[in-house]
Amino acid sequence: MLNFEFYNPTKIIFGQDALSKISAHLPENDSYLLLYGGGSIKTNGVYEAVIQQLGNRKYVEFSGVPANPEYEVLLQAVEVIQQNKLTHILAVGGGSVIDGAKFLAAAALYQGDSWDILANRLPTLPGNALPITTVLTLPATASEMNSGAVISRRSTGEKLGMGGAGLFPKTSFLDPMVMKTLPKKQIANGIADAYTHVLEQYITYQVGSVLQDFFAESILKTLHKVAPKVLSDEWNYEAASEMMWSCTMALNGLIGKGVPQDWGVHAIGHEITATYGIDHARTLAIVAPSYYRELLGSKKEKLEQYGVNVLGLHSGSSSLAEKTIDAMEEFFQSLAIKTKLSDYEVVPDGFAEKVSEIFTQRGWTGLGEHKNVNPEMVKSILKKVY
Repeated sequence: MLNFEFYNPTKIIFGQDALSKISAHLPENDSYLLLYGGGSIKTNGVYEAVIQQLGNRKYVEFSGVPANPEYEVLLQAVEVIQQNKLTHILAVGGGSVIDGAKFLAAAALYQGDSWDILANRLPTLPGNALPITTVLTLPATASEMNSGAVISRRSTGEKLGMGGAGLFPKTSFLDPMVMKTLPKKQIANGIADAYTHVLEQYITYQVGSVLQDFFAESILKTLHKVAPKVLSDEWNYEAASEMMWSCTMALNGLIGKGVPQDWGVHAIGHEITATYGIDHARTLAIVAPSYYRELLGSKKEKLEQYGVNVLGLHSGSSSLAEKTIDAMEEFFQSLAIKTKLSDYEVVPDGFAEKVSEIFTQRGWTGLGEHKNVNPEMVKSILKKVY
């Protein structure tokens, strides 16, 4: 196992009564930006519950954070924070809203062009960001229990990440009941997103990290088990609970400690979203199979381990790794997620070449755990996703 440091200060309040405990964790003298997305929280009872918990505290609402949090929209929220001298962000939503909250928490106190935080990957340290509290409405990204965020800039077609120890939410409230009214497409996206988060930290190379591998495999196996239940028309609270906690555990930092990590699938997937607007989770399902086929040589051992321990394939086959990738792709398809870019009615129009050039310009010339995924390989991968 590799050396590591682990820090995660977020307090999780989990369960059916979680929202009733919000008030006890909101400082009375803070003033709040109540941040949310398209307004679905006003139809499922979450908005009313949060407003009741805010009580007499000062707050200003900002709605309309899009599915891929957009820099231009978030700048408007920064102005609201600064004009009203707000001191705390209460983010109510899924990963996009919570990612947006992290950008706001850093940008509100940053002296300079806030895009620098993303373009220059400036880490936000404790004391350099407003405190964040979250109410999770869509399990997927684990943004409620990590310090990372991804922000899009529509004017330039960029989608970049940010993070830092100062961006961990203080407290996050997770009530699986919020999943009862979610569209099946969003639930499927959440499963695919979390599943790929685990793969990025697991399908690398062996370093003797037995416990970490078991953690990763248990999350993957849980998602396999609960997927049919949470996608069924019949509500199942226990399955929803297992999915929600699996999504959080997939990227709260724990399973990635002491092991090499990849994140090439995400880097490439972000470019598909930035160009075509396809849901983030679906871009991962598009990229992952071709990505692992391209890197079969260096990932063969872990792919075979995944095939046997998670997918239940038989060991000893000379084509086990290939069969594993096929089974992975079939799992995404079982979620009603299409795994070819051509299925989304987009025109390639030199897209693979464009992304390869973008990666070269950014200096992203060696992605993956071995730093060997160069722009030419990225182009090859993208040409195979149609």
